[in-house]
Amino acid sequence: MIRTADKSDFDFFYGLYMHPQVNPFLLYEHMSVEEFRTVFTELQEKGCLYVYQDQEGVPVGMFKLVPQQYRNSHIVYLGGLAIDPLSAGKGYAGNMLQEIKEIVIQRGFARIELTVAVINEKAIRLYDRAGFQQEGRLRNYTFLRSENRFIDEVIMACLL
Repeated sequence: MIRTADKSDFDFFYGLYMHPQVNPFLLYEHMSVEEFRTVFTELQEKGCLYVYQDQEGVPVGMFKLVPQQYRNSHIVYLGGLAIDPLSAGKGYAGNMLQEIKEIVIQRGFARIELTVAVINEKAIRLYDRAGFQQEGRLRNYTFLRSENRFIDEVIMACLL
């Protein structure tokens, strides 16, 4: 089940964003609780952060949906998608993507876009299975300051 994130979800988001298995594939470098609180509060107040819960209501995943504007108002950007590593391998990611697509359709969007590091082959396979198609490669798109290197990303989209 998907729900909009609220202030009480801060610890879950911080723990997942900063998790060593998850962080290399998300937008934010490691940062302090205080630094991340600013990021979280801004996104949460915009209403673009979401929590994916298991059948018992326990948070197991997260993502953000960022609607585009004007001529691109039919597009929503999907970012920050992650499943808690302790809950990996249980089918949550595929189920979450299916629910995301249903929500996006209900809200009238016609396209979901995302970018994914070319080295994140597991995520690319997941998105492929969920109906996303690779549309191009963005060279040196993300800079990993902690590793002092750039990585390429694949842009993927799902037309609804």
